[in-house]
Amino acid sequence: MDQDQLPGRIYTFHFIMLCLSNALFSASFNMLLPELPAYLTRMGGEDYKGYILALFTLMAGLSRPFSGKLTDTIGRVPVMIFGSLVCVVCSLLYPLVSSVGAFLLLRFFHGFSTGFKPTGTAAYVADIVPATRRAEAMGMVGLFSTIGLAMGPAIGGYITNHWDIHIMFQVSAVFALLSVVILMGGMRETLQDKQRFRLSTLKIARNEIFEPLVLAPVIVIFLTYLSYGVLFTIIPDFSTYLGIQNKGLFFTFFTAASISIRLLAGKVSDKYGRVPVLKISTITMAIGVFLLAIAHTPAMMLTAAIIYGVSVGMNSPAITAWTIDLGHPQHKGRALATMYIAMEAGIGLGAYLSAFIYHNDARFFPLTFYCTAVVTLMAALYLLFIYHNRRLQIMWRFVHMRAPVPIRRFLP
Repeated sequence: MDQDQLPGRIYTFHFIMLCLSNALFSASFNMLLPELPAYLTRMGGEDYKGYILALFTLMAGLSRPFSGKLTDTIGRVPVMIFGSLVCVVCSLLYPLVSSVGAFLLLRFFHGFSTGFKPTGTAAYVADIVPATRRAEAMGMVGLFSTIGLAMGPAIGGYITNHWDIHIMFQVSAVFALLSVVILMGGMRETLQDKQRFRLSTLKIARNEIFEPLVLAPVIVIFLTYLSYGVLFTIIPDFSTYLGIQNKGLFFTFFTAASISIRLLAGKVSDKYGRVPVLKISTITMAIGVFLLAIAHTPAMMLTAAIIYGVSVGMNSPAITAWTIDLGHPQHKGRALATMYIAMEAGIGLGAYLSAFIYHNDARFFPLTFYCTAVVTLMAALYLLFIYHNRRLQIMWRFVHMRAPVPIRRFLP
């Protein structure tokens, strides 16, 4: 028996290599985020800072149906490799662009990276771990991604402050390249009936864009990750406003808090269910964002970062495992792509709306965070009062009576 197939075993060689690849990939593109707003401002694009994340997530969302289909046809590993290679190429091209338009176009295409890599990664994990430990495994993969998220902004800020932003772009490319090396050298394909790539594979039918079985996770992830887009867009400016020199410090505290809770939250989700964990996480997230709205000192902002980080650490493994639980076993890529489309839509909309409300005016920081907290609270209200509504469940069963899996998959 393959060591990776031992019952109940998740910490295998391939799993550990995947986690390491994820950390490097995450660090690669996250180290750019705190520095890009100032970089774009120096180009004369101050009014377009909201597009830095919005365009990135727009392309990620548009590419999800393709990454989902390719994950289910040509394999998990090729999709992950492509996503990491996009990071390599784009990071090397940033220093070569000199206009706002060219920068935004490159940022748009950079979104291919997160449109592909996480879809292949989550499907790969679902293939190699037992369902009874799915959220724990997703928590561990997410933990390494979060480590990369913590390393990235801190490394990016340090390199930019002590050397040059162009060197930071090169380091970002090196991190992504190391992620590719791991995938090519240490990962075996897990898709059983994989096909050769053909151009016809890129043709997407209507039913391949959205997986209706995962509607509930889609609603929750859209409403919660809108706050993610808001924070990544205006926290660098908010940090400067409060007198914090290192614009990545918020993300370091946020990440440390997220890391501290992920494994425990994953195990609790596996034991007691996804929805109870998500109820707690969404309420905690709303509290964290509300605290940002009233923050007027660095200590208050960093406290909010810790609370928000705990909520994300609880939310991420539970919602990913929930999506796989509800999705069709043969269409894991499609289910995950649908979830990620909702996530990218939330992040992108959050980035755009936050830039629109904030509008480079510090007086509007509180309003931006208050609006974000209300939207986040809507996710908690959905889980508390709508998802378990019996009348709505009956209607849901009727609408999807022809679903290709037993209707019990729709029920809590």
